[in-house]
Amino acid sequence: MLLPIRTSIRPRQTPYANYALIILNVIIFLLTYAPHYTGMGRTVEPLRQGANALMLTPAHLHLWQFITYAFLHASTTHIFGNMFFLFLFGNNVNGKLGNIGYICFYLAGGIFSGIGHIMVGGGNVLGASGAVAAVTGAYLVLFPRTLITIIYWFIFIGTMEVPALYFIAFKMIFIDNMLARDPSNLVAYDAHLSGYAFGMVAMLILLWTHLLASDGIDFVVTLKQWNRRRLYRDSVSQGRDPFTGMATKKIKVEEVKKTPQQVQQQQKLLQLRSEITSRLGQQNISAAASLYLELMETDSRQILPKQNLLDIANQLSSEKKHSHAAMAYEQFLENYGNYEYSEQVQLMLGIIYSRYLENSELAVKYLKQAMKKLTDAGQLQMCKEELNKLQSDF
Repeated sequence: MLLPIRTSIRPRQTPYANYALIILNVIIFLLTYAPHYTGMGRTVEPLRQGANALMLTPAHLHLWQFITYAFLHASTTHIFGNMFFLFLFGNNVNGKLGNIGYICFYLAGGIFSGIGHIMVGGGNVLGASGAVAAVTGAYLVLFPRTLITIIYWFIFIGTMEVPALYFIAFKMIFIDNMLARDPSNLVAYDAHLSGYAFGMVAMLILLWTHLLASDGIDFVVTLKQWNRRRLYRDSVSQGRDPFTGMATKKIKVEEVKKTPQQVQQQQKLLQLRSEITSRLGQQNISAAASLYLELMETDSRQILPKQNLLDIANQLSSEKKHSHAAMAYEQFLENYGNYEYSEQVQLMLGIIYSRYLENSELAVKYLKQAMKKLTDAGQLQMCKEELNKLQSDF
């Protein structure tokens, strides 16, 4: 048994639309759910008498049913499962699409999953599963390299982290809805698959047409990076310069022998750098920051790419690891002093040294450097106030 419990990223803004949809689903469930026996066979009917007309009923089809059916649920476990997955994956999709865009996308997901269900000859259907599947498919495309923490229990119970691409594509789509289909279960598998397909295709179109801005971690970027690596490997394997396409000259290089300790340290450095890049690609910046500190302990001369180093410095600052954050910010300025917003890094360093590390000399140094270039009125005022406070203490 595998159960996802969290993802490695959080939305940049409060996902009000997703919260509203979850609350609305729960309210409608409480208003419409009333299990009772009906008919000669004593069949259990989950909905109140008047609510049956809100289901998607192919034999008596009405257009509004493509919306209303997605807010009905047949049991407490049914709604809990759907709302749990909507909360798990929907928050970040909401953060990416915005509140209005997310609501429109969610409703469209319910409509297209209902159409897919009817096209394959499905019967009466209710539930938000199709719309939730669309949201999950969108998450797969937008955040394929993020990590999903999973609880597993077979003989042992434990947790593990799996990239979203593999878990959603293979476990949730292929295994749960294709390989393990059980006709005896009252599960609308085809509605799920239609929802997944809609969510993935919709996001791919938005990304390819640039109607949705890329964060550099989505499936389109991942595919382009894979293709570049493939072309690079093919060029190198054919003895060509991967940048010019020209045949490379074979140069005999005399190998410098290294001690076992040097080889071991080099391998550790390469592994740490690789893991830092991987964690950043998965938006697990906290883990990347921890690995960065280990890298610095191993070899303080190691330099990360500009944006990676800045992200890690910001993360260390947010975790209140002020001395480590100052080290990372100073390393950033030393190696990327021409950064277009270097004054903001200097301001951060000045505040850290002033408020947390109690080093007035360095604080004044960085605050004065920042004040020369700051253009934002709020930041400039903060810088002046901090400087005045420090100078009044002398």
